[in-house]
Amino acid sequence: MTPDIVSHICFFSDEKAKRFHPLTLTRPLDDLRVGIYTIREKWEKTLSLDESYRLLPDYMEGVFDKGVYQDDEPCLWLNSRYLPNAELVSAISDLKMNEKLVNKKEVVAALIDGETSSQLFHQGVFQSDGLKKIEFKNVWALNYIWDLIELNSDQIKADIALTKLKNISKTGLGVEAVVHYEENIFIGDKVHIEPGCIFIAKNGPIVIEDGAEIEAGSILRGPIAVGKGATVKMGARIYGGTTIGPVCKVGGEVSGSIFHSFSNKAHDGFCGNSIFGQWVNLGANTITSNLKNDYKSVKVIDWETKKPIETGRQFLGTIMADHSKTAINTMLNTGTICGVSSNVFIDYLSPKFIKSFTWLGPEGEELYRFEKAIEVMKSMMKRRDISMSDHYLKMMKHIFELREKNT
Repeated sequence: MTPDIVSHICFFSDEKAKRFHPLTLTRPLDDLRVGIYTIREKWEKTLSLDESYRLLPDYMEGVFDKGVYQDDEPCLWLNSRYLPNAELVSAISDLKMNEKLVNKKEVVAALIDGETSSQLFHQGVFQSDGLKKIEFKNVWALNYIWDLIELNSDQIKADIALTKLKNISKTGLGVEAVVHYEENIFIGDKVHIEPGCIFIAKNGPIVIEDGAEIEAGSILRGPIAVGKGATVKMGARIYGGTTIGPVCKVGGEVSGSIFHSFSNKAHDGFCGNSIFGQWVNLGANTITSNLKNDYKSVKVIDWETKKPIETGRQFLGTIMADHSKTAINTMLNTGTICGVSSNVFIDYLSPKFIKSFTWLGPEGEELYRFEKAIEVMKSMMKRRDISMSDHYLKMMKHIFELREKNT
C-alpha cells in the first residue's frame, strides 16, 4: 500500500505528545500499546515494512532503537499519535514526493525526499514547512492519554487482520470449555488453556497470542487481547476493551483496561478503565475507582501544568507509569495519575496525583531514594531474566532528576 519509492518510515511526535505523560516519560509515543499492538507495530505490519526509525529524546537513546538512517532514501514521516486505517493508508499511497497529509492543521504523514529527511533525522526535529498540503479528515487520532482506553475495543478488532491468526471455528480449543461465537476467537501457537474457562466473543473478538496461558475457571468477554507469554490467573473475570500485554499476569476483575508488558495484577481486586505501563505490580485487593459517586465527568491533574482538566469521560480509573507498585488493599482514586517508580501503601483513598519516585505511606509523601528504587527495579526485571542496561539506568536517573527539579 505504500509508494514504491518508500522503503522505510520514521515516527515523530508533535506538541501534544506531553499529554501522554507519565507513560511517555519512559517510552516514545509510538511504543504505547492500544489494541493488540503498539502504535509502531501497527504501522510496520500495516505497511509490510520490517524496519522503521524514530526521533527520540536524548535520554531515551540506547533504551529504544532510533535506527541508522540511509541518507539517500526518501522517508514517510508519521505522526505517532495517528493510527492506521484503510482510508489513511490509501491517502498515504497517493502521496507524491514532498507532500503532507494534514488534519485540522496537524501533520499526519509526510513523504519527504532523502536529503531533507536525512537532515531532519540527524537534527532530531521534524518540520514540514514548504511541503504541499493535502487535507485529510478520516483518521483515528490520539489527542489525550485516555483516548487509549476509548479506542482500545475498536483497535483490538482492527488489529485482528494484522495477527494472521485463524479462528477456532474448525479446530476448537482442545480443552473442556464453554465457548460462544467461536468464529470470533483467535488462538496463537503453544497457548495453554486449562479446563473450565468461559469465552464469550459475541461483542468482539478474543485474541490469545503465542505462549499465553489461561488458567482454570477464567471468564473472558471480548473484545480482549492477551499478549505473548501473558497469563490470565485462575478464576479471573476479564471484560471487554481489555488488553493484557506480553508477559503480564492478570487476575481478579478487570474491565476496559490496558497493561503494557511485564506488569502484574495477579490477585483479586477490581481494575476498571485504567492504563498501566511496564513492570507495574498491584498488590492483592488493589481497587481502582473508575466512577464518581455523582456520576459526573472525571477530571484529572495534567502532568505538565499540575492543573485539573476535564476528560469528558464518565469512566476513568488509574493511569500508572512504569515500575510503580501498590500494597495490598490499596484504594486508587477516580482519575488517579501516578508517575514512574512510586510506591503506594496507604490505608485511605489515594490522592489523584502521585509524582514519580514517591514513597506514599500512612504518614504522607516522601522521596523514594534513587538507589533503593533501582535496586527494586533490578530485582523485578531479574525475575523475567532481564538485566538493567546502563542506558536504562541513565534514563531513570534523568526522570528522577526531572522530578527533583520540578518539586
